[in-house]
Amino acid sequence: MHRRALLGAALATPALALPAAAQTVARNARIIIGFPAGGSSDIVARLYADRLRGVYAPNVIVEGRVGAAGRIAVEFVKDTDKDGTTYLQTPASMLTLQPHIFPRDVRYDALTDFIPVSTVCTFPFAFCVPMSHPARTLAEFGAWARTQPNEIPFASPAAGASPHFMGLMLAQALNIRMTHVPYRGAVPAVQDLIAGRLNAFMGVLGDVSPQNGVGLRMLAVSSAQRNPRFPDVPTFQELGFTALTKDEWFGALLPAGTPAPIVQGLFNAITQVGNTPEMRAALERLDFNVGTSASPAAFAARIRQERDEWGPIVRASGFTPE
Repeated sequence: MHRRALLGAALATPALALPAAAQTVARNARIIIGFPAGGSSDIVARLYADRLRGVYAPNVIVEGRVGAAGRIAVEFVKDTDKDGTTYLQTPASMLTLQPHIFPRDVRYDALTDFIPVSTVCTFPFAFCVPMSHPARTLAEFGAWARTQPNEIPFASPAAGASPHFMGLMLAQALNIRMTHVPYRGAVPAVQDLIAGRLNAFMGVLGDVSPQNGVGLRMLAVSSAQRNPRFPDVPTFQELGFTALTKDEWFGALLPAGTPAPIVQGLFNAITQVGNTPEMRAALERLDFNVGTSASPAAFAARIRQERDEWGPIVRASGFTPE
């Protein structure tokens, strides 16, 4: 099934019948995202918006503030009202990776300008080759790459995104030479991979899973356990590459200064709607997992830890944005 069809199926999931609860805010609320409509960020936000209606606020809508690789949305929410009617949904890289890549352009700090509330879903990465490639395992890919006279090009959805650095880390772990080829999004990269114009691709599992075994072959995934839908695809961890065990996430944050009862109310609402069979099923169609945080404090600790982990990786890569 194509990615667009999967997204449509997820959105077609009926609204949940949740127990009545006191709404946290009496006015309508909005979820701010930094990426275009129709993408994963938008779809996940709309899944939550539909289900937070009447639980967190009378109505919840999704509003895009697109630009500057997602930073415009983050900066907008940083300066918005602290009454709970506006919260940010953002991928991890905006808070944990971009501060290391764009230190002059990132004008926010996730832990001082915001109150982290909870992750709303998690998702792993996958390393893939075209079906025409001779390698059927990661070990075979490494052996093949070491016989090549030139560096092996590998693609990711964007320069400076998490898959970019995951690919560089994999090259180092395999002791092979790979050079990064940035694309503007996963779709054109996957198309070129399937056509055989690329040797390899590192990206979000959900962007490649519909073509696995048809146009491309997944050699490994970054989750801690094998994906139940793809039990034959090993994890990096079981192959001995523990450093490549990483999940990306979308998280919800409120601007710093938001009263504690509102923070707790949003956390409770996200937990309530997120951990239902219906929401789990909707996200699993996209190869996402719910993965809500244990508490706002636990989410803040995760951001701090992952931000600290990415710093040395970025510095060691020598990458600088053009």
